[in-house]
Amino acid sequence: MTTDQSDQVAVESVLARHTAARAVWVGPPLILLFAVTGGWVGAWSAAIGLAAVVVNFLLAGALLSISARISLAAYHAAALFGFFLRLGLLVLTILLIARFVPIDRFAFGISAVASYLVLLTWEAVAVARGRERDLDWIS
Repeated sequence: MTTDQSDQVAVESVLARHTAARAVWVGPPLILLFAVTGGWVGAWSAAIGLAAVVVNFLLAGALLSISARISLAAYHAAALFGFFLRLGLLVLTILLIARFVPIDRFAFGISAVASYLVLLTWEAVAVARGRERDLDWIS
């Protein structure tokens, strides 16, 4: 059975969107925690950290989905070099934000790392338990 490539679902993008959508549940407790401990600046910094993680996931999904349509070699290159590219963009963005806007670096760092790990683990558990059955994993 052959399927047209235009009919295939971009699995990487779908997984990234699912992961980003779960930020609605992870974000408010983090923002509230840092609002209580650090005030407005803590809440703002936690929100920026969460937003950076969500953008990173979405960018990774888009980059991998596009490269998967090109070739397996392009997919591998996008996975390896895309990580470093996204990391560089994240660092540059944070340095620019920290230069022009008051930011609590502790709240930003903890919220970014915690949200990244929680969202990634949540998506991995969902995939392992078979909740992503609607995706075409074979092609």
